[in-house]
Amino acid sequence: MAIHGKTAAEIFDCVRTLAQSQQLRSGDSLPPVRDLAVQLGISRNTVAAAYRRLVVAGIATTHGRLGTIIRNQYESSDQEGAQADSPLTDLASGNPNAKWLPDVAAALQRKPYTPRLYGEPTVNAGLQHYIQRWMQPDCPKSFEIDLTHGAVDAIERLLGAYLVAGDKVAVENPCFLSSLHSLGALGLQATGVAVDDDGMQVSALDEALRKGARAVLLTPRAHNPTGCSLSKKRAQELSRVLAQYPNVLVIVDDHFALLSTATYYSVIPESSTRWALVRSFSKALGPDMRVAAVASDKATSKELRLRLASGTSWVSHLLQDVVEAIVTDPSTSEVIERAKHDYRQRRQSLEHALGKQGIAFQKDSDGLNLWLPLQGDDQAVALALARRGWLVRHGSSLAVDDSVNGLRITIADISPEQCEQLAQDIRGSLG
Repeated sequence: MAIHGKTAAEIFDCVRTLAQSQQLRSGDSLPPVRDLAVQLGISRNTVAAAYRRLVVAGIATTHGRLGTIIRNQYESSDQEGAQADSPLTDLASGNPNAKWLPDVAAALQRKPYTPRLYGEPTVNAGLQHYIQRWMQPDCPKSFEIDLTHGAVDAIERLLGAYLVAGDKVAVENPCFLSSLHSLGALGLQATGVAVDDDGMQVSALDEALRKGARAVLLTPRAHNPTGCSLSKKRAQELSRVLAQYPNVLVIVDDHFALLSTATYYSVIPESSTRWALVRSFSKALGPDMRVAAVASDKATSKELRLRLASGTSWVSHLLQDVVEAIVTDPSTSEVIERAKHDYRQRRQSLEHALGKQGIAFQKDSDGLNLWLPLQGDDQAVALALARRGWLVRHGSSLAVDDSVNGLRITIADISPEQCEQLAQDIRGSLG
């Protein structure tokens, strides 16, 4: 078996064929760039370009000094959600507390289902009216409303509308796991932008844009995994940076909008020609409610509708009926307030327990998770906690460019008694 070719395209095609025919197997290392360049009698830049294309296509992965390695394209990667077969106490799922999810059967009684046919409007009039009022204070003056099958679906379709494989997308580092999967599936390059207590850092975003990022995906509040939210000042500073790049696609993933205790501050500048604000119903109404509202400029809405064409992939009107019945029910606001209070109490219980053990955590956070920044090997700490009966998510699986060490702990179901024991076990696992 030998790799051949004189151009980057020829080398790419050769390696792809070898991988597809199993002559190159998962875990096999490709020759170092310098060695292959000498072997083929071509420049290093040509080989490097071929390797970059293999990575973008998902055929290979880069591992620093370990080189470029053939990827198992069928290997399942980390996913959000509960692990039903795990004997551990699951604090890694990212799930909401089921007791705060609405009664779907009751919602359908309030708004009985009416069959719809091909060619009818893709968005229920009543739900569109609700979303219009919900979005209006936080969007530029003129915008359109669309629905997608959840926030992740919205992000994939928006990125696919404007970007091509190999394009760079600026995202928070650490990043929401599903966002990383979406970028990988589209062949896009995630460019990590560091975050702090006030959200995405301004200088880091500016650097990513100067280096050619064609889109920015950011979380305005309840960032997953750290829980940080944009301050008013930070949002204004980010907006000024984005105003210098009016043709960059700006996607704001406000996934926790219905349950957030933080104020929403917009980063979308008036000069932006491509923008979208995405708000999911999943955290408040349940992950099975695959509905997200998307407000965007008119051109972006047209692109999105091409991918949600009537007759092929509109969001089910049955789901829309349920969502509309729930969010327009006056009693829903009370339930949401109680859920906010419950999540806040659980978070504070864990924060108090961690504080007693002298363990640092992300303060003033929001969302369903609590973030513990670590200095050492977070995988080792997560493994030690697993031996003590706890399943948590370590930051290495959420990192983009630079490594991020920490633990993400889902607080939605945790009890005060569990908080005390978990904090003690974390202290014991830190060594």
